[in-house]
Amino acid sequence: MKAVVRAESWPIRGGFRIARGARRAADVVVVELHDSGLVGRGECVPYARYGESIDSVCEAIEAAWPGLEDPAARTRLQRMTAGAARNALDCALWDLESKRKRTPVWKLIGLTAPPGMTSTMRTVSVGAADDMKKAAEALAGAATIKVKVDGGADLERIAAVHDAAPHAALIVDANESWSDSQLVRWLPDLTAHGVAVLEQPLPAGRDEALRGLESPIPICADESFHDVGCFALIEGRYDMVNVKLDKAGGLTEALRCAQEAKRRGLGLMVGCMVSTSLAIEPALLLAGTADYVDLDGPLLLEADRENALHDAEAGLLVPSLSIWGSP
Repeated sequence: MKAVVRAESWPIRGGFRIARGARRAADVVVVELHDSGLVGRGECVPYARYGESIDSVCEAIEAAWPGLEDPAARTRLQRMTAGAARNALDCALWDLESKRKRTPVWKLIGLTAPPGMTSTMRTVSVGAADDMKKAAEALAGAATIKVKVDGGADLERIAAVHDAAPHAALIVDANESWSDSQLVRWLPDLTAHGVAVLEQPLPAGRDEALRGLESPIPICADESFHDVGCFALIEGRYDMVNVKLDKAGGLTEALRCAQEAKRRGLGLMVGCMVSTSLAIEPALLLAGTADYVDLDGPLLLEADRENALHDAEAGLLVPSLSIWGSP
């Protein structure tokens, strides 16, 4: 077996801004595992927030793949630190196993039916309230809209989005940008603006104020939650977890996270970084059990991979067997 690792950059339509900054492109790493004429592929998004870069992820993949040539490779891979590099390798191994066994991944993981067409929430980037209102007007038909905020004039922004899309449930995502005092001050007003979930209001590791907090809406852990080992850390603080393959370190661990969240009675959101459909196809396998699906990453791009079938205008994700996960 040999591996081909490469970095790719995919322009984002109009750019994308969250509390930590803006980006104009989705910079991803793709790994291809070649074995006896078969190719398994995986994609990840290195994330600086977690100490990752394109170079560091490529180096980690190059160092890890030579030991992944036997049938126990995926099990052994789980010893690798969770994150983007392990995600790309794990998804590539699943794709390769699908081709070796001539069986789609959805069957390999025990699903009774393939993932079907899935509606995803849409995202409004943080900006001036008027700009966010205009962006929301274009998404007014969406059932759920994620509203990115940054600890600034956030109530004004949320109200503007709600005015533009009054029938949409809003997921407010602060990406760790709120202070304890802002949380206490703003939380009671959120339901009046159509907010259904508040995501990661406080910084990971400094979210003790959430313990025992009486909240009118569920609070979801994103940056505070990566893999199964994080459940003990978030207990008593969060009502829901956002499972992302790049954080969990692949489909294998993400499936464990989803199962454990349900066992603990926590809500489940399946999310993504801004990426192409190669990264989204494996995440769609979790969509059927999720309370919220936040997989609009490829819908934000100027162009997606060849054979991607998603409907950006309608916010519908349509699995493409030719991209990943099928013989």
